[in-house]
Amino acid sequence: MIPKLLQKPCRLSILTGILGLACFFPTFAQIKPTLAADRMKAPAQRTLLEHKSMLKESNFKNIGPSIQGGRVVDLEVNADDPTEFYVAYATGGLWYTKNNGQSLVPIFDSEAIMTIGDIAVNWKTHTIWVGTGEVNSSRSSYAGTGVYKSSNNGKTWEFLGLPETHHIGKVLLDPNDNNTAWVAALGHLYSPNKERGVYKTTDGGKTWKQTLSVDDNTGAIDIDLNPSNPKELYAAMWYRTRSAWNFVGSGKTSGIYKSTDGGDSWQLATGAGSGFPSGDGLGRIGLAVYPKNPNIVFAVLDNQTPKPATTGAVADTNFKVSDFKSITKEQFAALDNKKLESFLRKNRMPAKYTAASVKELVATDKVAPNSLYVYLDVDDGFTNTGIYGCQVYKSEDAGKTWKLTHEKEIGIFSTYGYYFAKIFVSPYNENKLWIVGVPLQLSIDGGKTFKSIDKGNVHSDHHAVWVNPKRDSHVINGNDGGANITYDDGDTWFKINTPPVGQFYSVITDDAKPYNVYGGLQDNNVWYGPSTHKEDIGWIDNGEYSYKALVGGDGMQVQVDTRDNTTVYAGSQFGNYVRMNRVTRSDMKRIRPSHELGEAPLRFNWETPILLSKHNQDVFYYGTNKFHRSLNKAETLETLSGDLTNGKKEGNVPFGSTTSIAESPLKFGLLYVGTDDGNIHISKDGGYTWNKISSNLPQGLWVSHVQPSQYKEGRVFVTLNGYRNDHFLPYLFVSDDYGTTWKQIGKDLPFEPLNVVKEDPKQEKILYVGSDGGLYVSIDGGAGFMAWNAGLPKSIPVHDIAIQVRENDIVLGTHGRSLFVSKLTAVQELLTNAELHQKKQAEVDKMISVASGGAAKDLFSREGIEVECPTIEPPKKKKK
Repeated sequence: MIPKLLQKPCRLSILTGILGLACFFPTFAQIKPTLAADRMKAPAQRTLLEHKSMLKESNFKNIGPSIQGGRVVDLEVNADDPTEFYVAYATGGLWYTKNNGQSLVPIFDSEAIMTIGDIAVNWKTHTIWVGTGEVNSSRSSYAGTGVYKSSNNGKTWEFLGLPETHHIGKVLLDPNDNNTAWVAALGHLYSPNKERGVYKTTDGGKTWKQTLSVDDNTGAIDIDLNPSNPKELYAAMWYRTRSAWNFVGSGKTSGIYKSTDGGDSWQLATGAGSGFPSGDGLGRIGLAVYPKNPNIVFAVLDNQTPKPATTGAVADTNFKVSDFKSITKEQFAALDNKKLESFLRKNRMPAKYTAASVKELVATDKVAPNSLYVYLDVDDGFTNTGIYGCQVYKSEDAGKTWKLTHEKEIGIFSTYGYYFAKIFVSPYNENKLWIVGVPLQLSIDGGKTFKSIDKGNVHSDHHAVWVNPKRDSHVINGNDGGANITYDDGDTWFKINTPPVGQFYSVITDDAKPYNVYGGLQDNNVWYGPSTHKEDIGWIDNGEYSYKALVGGDGMQVQVDTRDNTTVYAGSQFGNYVRMNRVTRSDMKRIRPSHELGEAPLRFNWETPILLSKHNQDVFYYGTNKFHRSLNKAETLETLSGDLTNGKKEGNVPFGSTTSIAESPLKFGLLYVGTDDGNIHISKDGGYTWNKISSNLPQGLWVSHVQPSQYKEGRVFVTLNGYRNDHFLPYLFVSDDYGTTWKQIGKDLPFEPLNVVKEDPKQEKILYVGSDGGLYVSIDGGAGFMAWNAGLPKSIPVHDIAIQVRENDIVLGTHGRSLFVSKLTAVQELLTNAELHQKKQAEVDKMISVASGGAAKDLFSREGIEVECPTIEPPKKKKK
């Protein structure tokens, strides 16, 4: 039963005089992870807002794209009929096919969570188990809520618990007992917790027992068993911690554990003397037991141990960045010019910095001797730090001892092995192995050598492999671009990309007729296509798919010059943008500001914000940790601000950067900038001067969106996001005085982090909010919200919203199911048609009356769990 909406008093108190609306709580409250008891209120909260919805008959339609696919995390295939299988996507849900992938249907859309870590299928009973929460530990790996089970192919689902596990690496079923299963729970991504390790059930998931636990930062990432004796199991434990600014992907508590009693007790199988590495470099581990001889066990390790420093000619003839950290002026002057010039070019220093010019700058004290070190001291987490990386180990005595299978290094992990580290073995040939990384690789000699087998139509970054137990040349592969099938050991592949499962970060439209929709996708470039697009397999025959790719990489933000609807600004991660003509692919201009020698490096967000001024589309704005402006369509950029963040935090994930740039639609040069560390600044003079306006807001949260009003110059809306603290509450604020004072709104929004807020183009009181769980609408300025999910999955992350004013359309950029579009007419009529509103309200009241009660009286209680606002001290009175 769903309770009546609780009318809780606002925790934002009204002050008189100059202070206006503010908060009365201790300064800089700690951001704590949201407990499962509070987080699990979200489904009921969402259901209540569905009952409140007056938009049940106003459907969204999906407009693709599907061609690019999306990140696959697992595959389960019927060995007796391999044309029947399930494909699990990171945030795109669970899909089913019975025609070898020619078409797929979603079967998990009715549930309150979309993100998946692993699935398992009992093909005897066709029972599906879903472990939610992706384990790849990336920037967009959403937390799950536990385990779900279906015995009717996804028509209905049963929740089996384990909500605090957040990220599940493996669900393993006992081949002899339908009621016994194990779960490898990795645990929270951004906070320590004890609910990680191996869990076991013997009653079909009604109850669980944690049978393997190491510590609050070491969780289970993989588990496998001896199919002829399921009491013999192996579990891979992985130490990893992540914050918004740092990722530690290895630790001494990582290792392989073995159980001989069905997982009731465990012993470390990779201790001293086992032959397996030890120490702080132990990263993610994947496991595979060879079924024909279960004494043979393979393990793939992301070995983060630094390799010994090399000596000899190479070290003597090449400078490293670290060589300049403590160099003196005299030492710098003595450097070999040829070697220095080579170093400068290798590190892509601007052409004006030559060996001679830099030596002159140092000699004349215009820059410090260590200025090259300062200039190049950037760690974005993708820098090769000289580690061993991917290693494959084999045990032939059931885990007692381990040997490295290869002498040559396997460089398939790049620098992010935490994203991969899985291994698969042929069911009947112990020498045939598959390992996943940036490429997919195959070994036919037991791991001594590997070769890449993905081809041009196979996306990079691989996560899942299924091998036909009757014909091991038949393989189905899951990667960042979907799924592929081969029947000849990877010589040829065909692609399964019919589901629209794109993970959009951003969405924007132009003013063409019909208008085009543009957006950047995780893993899958920047794309654009017509808003009238309908998925039709016929494009394969005529060779013309409606959507076209613009730039590669992880696609980020896009801006379109609507004066011609062809000049676009688009780019990939960490601010690598270009201006181009999308039709001719000409007029290409790279856009990325750089710092001067002697200055600290600029800091670029993963999704670096850009903006074209609607007042003059020659004016282009760009955000790093500073604010940059161009008056000539990004031909040149001028830095107008100092550091708008709280400063650099040491770590290997770029942090302390801008996340949102917005300009008032009512006044040119009235600008707002939000940052990942919670700052919001305003400029009223085009960016020359800035004032911080976020001191009275909750501190330390990610500013996910700033939206100036089109109805009142001083009005601005802000969404704050605690995802990177495992903090899942919604934070929506409005100011009517340029951010001097703030009021919290949307206090009946479900406990889901917020990503975006937009105003309606015709009605001042209408707001649209996108969260990690869906779309919500207010028709009273944010006092109350209703769900608008007709045509959408029950739960889907809405990362961005675009409003096409001419067509009166709303476009949703979802992180997992591509793009959706709908008309705004039905929402607007709730305010323009009093009779309709009254009728809809009566329907809502009746629905809530029938469905509600007192079963969850504290459904929206946030006491003690929100990030509190700083104390505002009243101004001191002047002495007379």
